[in-house]
Amino acid sequence: MTTIEKESATGLKPGVVSGADYLKLVEACKSGGYALPAVNIVGTSVINAVLETAAKAKSDVIIQMSNSGARFYAGEGMPDAHRARVLGATSAAHHVHLLAQDYGVCVVLHTDHANKKLVPWVEGLLAKSEEHFAKTGRPLFSSHMLDLSEEPIDENLAICARILKRMAPLGMSLEIELGVTGGEEDGIGHEMSEGDIGNPKLYTQPEDVLKAYDTLSPIGPFSVAASFGNVHGVYAPGNVKLRPIILKNSQALVAKTHDLADDKPLNLVFHGGSGTSTDLIREAVGYGVFKMNIDTDLQFAFAHAVAAQIDANPRAFKYQVDPDDQKPYKKLYDPRKWLRAGELGIIARLEEAMADLGSVGKSLAAA
Repeated sequence: MTTIEKESATGLKPGVVSGADYLKLVEACKSGGYALPAVNIVGTSVINAVLETAAKAKSDVIIQMSNSGARFYAGEGMPDAHRARVLGATSAAHHVHLLAQDYGVCVVLHTDHANKKLVPWVEGLLAKSEEHFAKTGRPLFSSHMLDLSEEPIDENLAICARILKRMAPLGMSLEIELGVTGGEEDGIGHEMSEGDIGNPKLYTQPEDVLKAYDTLSPIGPFSVAASFGNVHGVYAPGNVKLRPIILKNSQALVAKTHDLADDKPLNLVFHGGSGTSTDLIREAVGYGVFKMNIDTDLQFAFAHAVAAQIDANPRAFKYQVDPDDQKPYKKLYDPRKWLRAGELGIIARLEEAMADLGSVGKSLAAA
């Protein structure tokens, strides 16, 4: 039995992981050849569906939120957008902390893309984690992401280093982005068909990854969302040309430069995983990807299931009481009925993702 297998056999405490437990979970993914799905949430129904799926599949999971998702969680009517982003993410985090342990799985609690103008959002959440750490000895979040890929790399890494210095004492990890993940979130869909492996926007260069490693590894744990042609959203076949070999080349350059025995020293992240073939997912995982974002597919799964519920009972969503036979429809338009349909849609699609990523049955949570 390997060291990792021995550690995994002892198990981790179910719930939100951070510090050494977070690092153990990441290393188990890499050494075990699997990755965890990262799901963007916008409300309690999505959180609960993710936790239910993780418990059912015996898979650990990553729950994350974007700045707009955090604002939505707090309520679109809150007038101060920055405060709504901070309070929404904080509220969601407390919800996950409260329930995850009872679902019996390990959860990485994360925030998604934050560009330069959203650095204050991350700093606001760090203040919340510092408060939580002072009370409990653990941060509120496991990790945060800074997406400064639009900035010059030196500025990108300087800001990341400054934030990581604040995160590391709390046992938190930083996710960074090098190169731009295409698609609707980043507004560069017109470049997706280029397929030029030398294009530093859609295809991260290993030399930049080495520079990030040299800058950040002395400070604390971090992960890299390296672009290898991946995009947010789902696009027609042929419009996206994935080159996972970039991930392998980045690992090799860092290992060789620093004479490391570990051939996968980098913790890698796969953005824009929706719609990707299983073969390409597993190739990327084989190069050290421990986290794959899946948002678009789950949004559609939720919406599709809700739409099916409405289509099956159209009159219930037009009338409280049927005008022809006086039949009351409350049991059908009750939000719990169609929200649950949406949850079941998420559960079915997320189970597929966990199977593709190889995480089913591999939770490190102690029974």
